Amino acid sequence: MTLIETKFAALGTGNAPGQEIRQSGNGFSGLIKGNPIQGTPVDFSHGDIDAHPPTPGAAETWSAGYALGGAQAYTEYRGLADIRTQVAADLTEFTGAPIDAENEMIVTPGTQGALFLALGATVTNGTKVAVIEPDYFANRKLVTFFGGTVVPVPLIYGDENRDAGPDLNALEAAFHNGVEVLVFSTPNNPTGVVTAAETINRIAALAAQYGVAVIVDQLYARMLYSGETYTHLLACANVPENLITIMGPSKTESLSGFRLGVAFGSAALIDRMEKLQAIVSLRAAGYNQAALQTWFHEPEGWLERRIRAHQAIRDDLLAVFNAAGMATVTPQAGSYLYPQLPKLDIGLQDFVRLLRQQAAVTVTPGTEFSQRDHDRIRLNFSQDHRAAVEAAGRITALAARYAA
Repeated sequence: MTLIETKFAALGTGNAPGQEIRQSGNGFSGLIKGNPIQGTPVDFSHGDIDAHPPTPGAAETWSAGYALGGAQAYTEYRGLADIRTQVAADLTEFTGAPIDAENEMIVTPGTQGALFLALGATVTNGTKVAVIEPDYFANRKLVTFFGGTVVPVPLIYGDENRDAGPDLNALEAAFHNGVEVLVFSTPNNPTGVVTAAETINRIAALAAQYGVAVIVDQLYARMLYSGETYTHLLACANVPENLITIMGPSKTESLSGFRLGVAFGSAALIDRMEKLQAIVSLRAAGYNQAALQTWFHEPEGWLERRIRAHQAIRDDLLAVFNAAGMATVTPQAGSYLYPQLPKLDIGLQDFVRLLRQQAAVTVTPGTEFSQRDHDRIRLNFSQDHRAAVEAAGRITALAARYAA
């Protein structure tokens, strides 16, 4: 391969969420271990917004933005000033840290767009970047694309999620050995664990001490399950000089189709991100920006009901996998499960393919999140409750069929 071919090959979008053809909802029938099975096709590679519709009022707010015409279509590159002012005030209250709407925030085409801009603003040829494993599939790929060097750092999770988060000893060693950027998610994608408060504070202090830029994805910070608490890195006592926090209404609020993300943090990095956005996409879709006015302003009780519905799905899926002996950490937030498969007599990619063909279930292989996770799959359980539980049963049945 040429250098440019290698660069694009590293992106490897074949298993990325959203790449699967949406399954027909007309049902299917098949055989596993000689036994007939039937049910509804389920695509766990991303959430089902038909089962969990967007926040009330989003369509009407979008329509009002459309009615503004050019004033909403051609906003500032960073996003319409009035909308940034409102969102900055909401995020200041949510995170407990002041955010300057004019200098410290940018609206982006989805949180994926924010991640691309943030890494583009901090990574160049030879930049050492600490990438947590497992973590969001695009982190490692984008670092490589921008010419950076990936320095893997293990994620600690399990054991009732005590001390969950990046391995601090490995992280400090990476910082000591020249890492310049850290990128990670909390709640973690794919495990759903929340980085512990003590760990977040230590990450902030270490990054400040070593002069490391930090990019933290907090996309699921609003969907916390019963009894869970959350620590925003931006609100720590020692905040690194270069810090970008990424959030948006794509998941919890089901506004993924609007492609809206928000990045906030260090003014110098936001300025770089604006320059890059002005070339790549100009701005987040102008009319769509209006829908951000519904974010943090949902009807009373709406968010609590959405969290309860997802926790009920989570608990029922955990029961299915635990009964089958498939170890699965309990997510503290978000809508992801990361079950461990039994030892199989086929490879992971073959198992994922057979799940689609024989059980009408689409999942994402664990190798997207860590090159070492050849025995895990990720499920986005923001689905129809009944269909998700039935599909989980088909996963465990197929795993038993191909168990070594």
